[in-house]
Amino acid sequence: RVLPVVAAGVLLWFTIAWFSHTKMIEMATGAAPLTRKENMRIYNLVENLCIGSGMPMPKINVLEDDSLNAFASGINTPTFTVTLSRGIINKLDDAELEAVIAHELSHIRNRDVRLLIISIIFVGIFAFLTEAIVRSVRFSGGGRGKKDGRVVMVALLIAALGYFLSSIFRFAISRQREYMADGGSAQMTRNPLALASALEKISVDSQIEAVKRND
Repeated sequence: RVLPVVAAGVLLWFTIAWFSHTKMIEMATGAAPLTRKENMRIYNLVENLCIGSGMPMPKINVLEDDSLNAFASGINTPTFTVTLSRGIINKLDDAELEAVIAHELSHIRNRDVRLLIISIIFVGIFAFLTEAIVRSVRFSGGGRGKKDGRVVMVALLIAALGYFLSSIFRFAISRQREYMADGGSAQMTRNPLALASALEKISVDSQIEAVKRND
């Protein structure tokens, strides 16, 4: 009886996360679109890097926050987005900001953002499965017999193990891909020292206040 409900929940979770992740990110951070008219400097930096690397221009979002932060998101060309905080725009010079933008564009070009979103979705799915099994055990009083209890425990163990492995996989991907994006930034700008300088400044204040409050 539980299986169809769980399957429907997993499918619903995947659909919502896949098609609405961009809106979820914008709602969570308060990011808003940035146009050429609003900030010619940022728009030109992104556009020039895209032209030089032969990739489509992503959307540009600005996050009204004093922290120094930037991230890429999206699963395909229409949804690819580079988000920059107001702090990083104001506190980095052009060379440093260009290096940071190139880093995020490398994530998009390497399809890291899509891979990360998929891994996050599966982390959520395994978390949902684990919670569903726990609730099933709780409401059924632990199973009608030893055999049922063993089946439930095995299912719970598999779901928990899947969640754990998905989390480890996501963090491993993130670390490896960050190094690749650093190399991509240096290749696109031919100025690795600018990225090093930017990362040194970012390390001082990289926590987005909007996300910190939501936590």
